[in-house]
Amino acid sequence: MSIEVSRVSDIMKKFHKSNILVIGDLILDKFIWGDVSRISPEAPVPVVHVSKESSMPGGAANVSCSINALEGKTSIVGVIGNDGDGRTIKKQLKRFADITGLIIDDQRYTILKTRIVARHQQLVRVDREQIGELSKKVLSKILSYVHKHASLFDAIIIEDYGKGVISPNLIKEVVSIAHKKNIIVTVDPKEDHFLYYKGVTCLTPNQSEAEKAIGIKIIDEKSLFAAGKKFLRKLDCSSVLITRGEHGMCLFEKGKKPFQIPTRAQEVFDVSGAGDTVIAAFTLALASGANMQEAAHISNYAAGVVVGKVGVGTCTQEELMKKIVS
Repeated sequence: MSIEVSRVSDIMKKFHKSNILVIGDLILDKFIWGDVSRISPEAPVPVVHVSKESSMPGGAANVSCSINALEGKTSIVGVIGNDGDGRTIKKQLKRFADITGLIIDDQRYTILKTRIVARHQQLVRVDREQIGELSKKVLSKILSYVHKHASLFDAIIIEDYGKGVISPNLIKEVVSIAHKKNIIVTVDPKEDHFLYYKGVTCLTPNQSEAEKAIGIKIIDEKSLFAAGKKFLRKLDCSSVLITRGEHGMCLFEKGKKPFQIPTRAQEVFDVSGAGDTVIAAFTLALASGANMQEAAHISNYAAGVVVGKVGVGTCTQEELMKKIVS
């Protein structure tokens, strides 16, 4: 099955009406751009002559960026530190997202990932992060926000980077609220946390995460299908979308045959943010009336756009449609 351009157009016209809540670990992505012309005499490493620096919201915040780029409405729930990087994230998110669910935790510092890029290649990434479960006070604030505002949302995305925001108690409560209000819940998972996600609408692991979580090495179609079926059975979720890089995607739904989609990427410069784009486009499409297979197709094309960009990128409606008709 392929998806008709007219059908994509109909779904995309509804994007602006869909309101998506994103819950997860917030990260500030910083980029140092430059050029390399020599090796350091101090150690066998390249010397980067910096030409510019930039930053953007990352982690769960990048999912909100991706939804905004596709013209959907988004609100975000997450935790930042009482520091300069946290204020930068808050200022950047405020431009396009509802940030009333943003919580400042004086006991944590904002997660920072710094990437040094030269000649379109990432040379190194430096992470400053604080990993650990949230305090009961902060978790209570998050759940209070979700309880109070859940009716405003068509879907909830849980973006789990394993930094502490996503916990079993949070997942259980959010899924319970969503079921009562018939709200879509999708998860970009962390492989160590797969047993948290029981009862969600869809998981979107990459192949490596799927292999580690389910204990099956995916080497062919048979092992792929076995992994997908085990996911559905073990987690009692409605669907699983396994992303497979150059091999495309495979969608598993309860009671249906596995649905494989070839990759739409023509050139791959950087896979940073590809998973964020997949779950953003997939969820936004579902919230806008697409079925699972249609949403998977749309997210696959969107990912094909993003991996062709250097750095953590997003995909616009115009870029998405251009990719589909090309």
